[in-house]
Amino acid sequence: MTDVHTITAQNNRAKGQDLNPLHLGRTLWQHRALIHQFTKRQVAERYKGSYLGLIWSFVTPLVMLLVYTFVFSVIFQARWSHTITGSYAEFALTLFTGLIAFNLFSETVIIAPTLIINNPNFVKRVVFPLEILPVSSLGSALVNSGISLIILLAGTIIVLNQLAWTIIFLPFVYLPLVLLVLGLSWFLASLGVFIRDIGHLLNVLMQMLFFLTPIFYPISAVPESIQFILYLNPLTFIVTHFRRVILWQQLPDWGQLFIITGASLLICLLGYSWFMRSKKTFADIV
Repeated sequence: MTDVHTITAQNNRAKGQDLNPLHLGRTLWQHRALIHQFTKRQVAERYKGSYLGLIWSFVTPLVMLLVYTFVFSVIFQARWSHTITGSYAEFALTLFTGLIAFNLFSETVIIAPTLIINNPNFVKRVVFPLEILPVSSLGSALVNSGISLIILLAGTIIVLNQLAWTIIFLPFVYLPLVLLVLGLSWFLASLGVFIRDIGHLLNVLMQMLFFLTPIFYPISAVPESIQFILYLNPLTFIVTHFRRVILWQQLPDWGQLFIITGASLLICLLGYSWFMRSKKTFADIV
C-alpha cells in the first residue's frame, strides 16, 4: 500500500512539474545542444540539393510579397489608416509585417502532427527527449522569420527613410507568438500519433485562419457587427502589435500584450503537459 501511495505521489509531482514554467525552462536549457543541432539540421534539409540554398529564404518571401501587394492594393484597393507615404511600397511593408507573424505560426504548426510519426527511430530504438522536436521545428521557422525581418527592416529604411525606435519592443511581441506556437505544436505532435487525419483538417483550418487574420486588410474594414470574430483569433493581436512596433512607431498596448502573453503561456504549459503524459504510449502506436 505504501508503494502505491509513493508511486501516486511521484506521478502527481511529475504532473505538477509539467505545468511549472521554471521546470519547462530548465528542461529546454538542459537539452539546448540537441535543440541547436536539430534546428541546424532542419534548416539544412530545407534547401538540401538546391542550387541557391538559403537564398531561397530571401527570394520566396519577396516574390509572394509582390503578388499579394498587386492583388490586394491594386485590384482590391485595400488601404491602411496608418500610412506615411500611402504608396504601394508602404502597403507591401504593412502586408509583409503581418505575413512574418502568420508564417512563423503556420510554418511550425502545420508540420507538428507529423513530427513524431516521421521519426519512429527516436520513439522506439533510442532514449530521446521527443519534446525537443517541436522546439527544433520552431527554431527552424525562427531562422526564416529572422531573414524575412531583415528584409522588412531594410525596406522600411529604403521606403520610409526611418527605422522605428519602438523596434526594441519586438522581443516582447514575439514572446506570445512563440509560446502559442510551442503549446499548439506539442499538442498537435501528440495528437498526430493517435489521429492521422489531423494534418488534413489542419490544412483546411489554416487556410481559414489565414483570411480571418487582418494581414491584407485593416480591422476597421470589417463590419463592426462581425469584428468580434477577428478578435477571437489571438493572431489578430499579435499581427497588430508587430505593425505597431515595427512600422507605426507606437508602443505596445501593454494590457493586451500581458493578457495574450499570459494566455499563450497557459497554452504552452498545457500543450507540454499533454505531450509529456501521452508520449509514454507513442512506442505502442508508431
